[in-house]
Amino acid sequence: MFIEIPKNLILFTLGAFLLGWVLSSISVRMSDRLRAKRRDPRDDRIRALEAELRVAQTDATHARDKLERTERELDDANDSIEKRDNVISHQQSRVEELKRDLKDSVAKTRELRSELTERATENVKSEAKLREVETELSIAQASTDLIATGVLDYSVPQDESPEGANEEPESADPPKEAGTAKN
Repeated sequence: MFIEIPKNLILFTLGAFLLGWVLSSISVRMSDRLRAKRRDPRDDRIRALEAELRVAQTDATHARDKLERTERELDDANDSIEKRDNVISHQQSRVEELKRDLKDSVAKTRELRSELTERATENVKSEAKLREVETELSIAQASTDLIATGVLDYSVPQDESPEGANEEPESADPPKEAGTAKN
């Protein structure tokens, strides 16, 4: 059931097909050039907007990355500030504690100074009294020595004193007024 087709007819058909294809491709190219010359300005605007959209998306991506880095830096800075605040508050409490200790120490030092001043005053007074007593004691000792050696005689002769006639002569002991200490 095959039909016999002459070779010329096959060649003509094949040549016509090729010629049609070549003419159609030339026609398409020519029409594209004409279309390009008569382009719709909205197409150019669309292409420009698409390009701007791609640029904006790229910029937005960079901005998001930068925002994330900035947020991380902000978090780090906040953590650092919080740590510094904790250190500062700890140091302030320590300073307050040291101030209280210093005030207590100053008050105790003042009390001790006043007590030392009182003791020093008492010590000076007792030293003065001690010197006074030593002086009186040395005078009494000297008087006793003088009486014992006979250089100093407190006994009153009977003919010189009108009142002393009825009294007994005094002993060689020193009088009590000369030997007593004044306190």
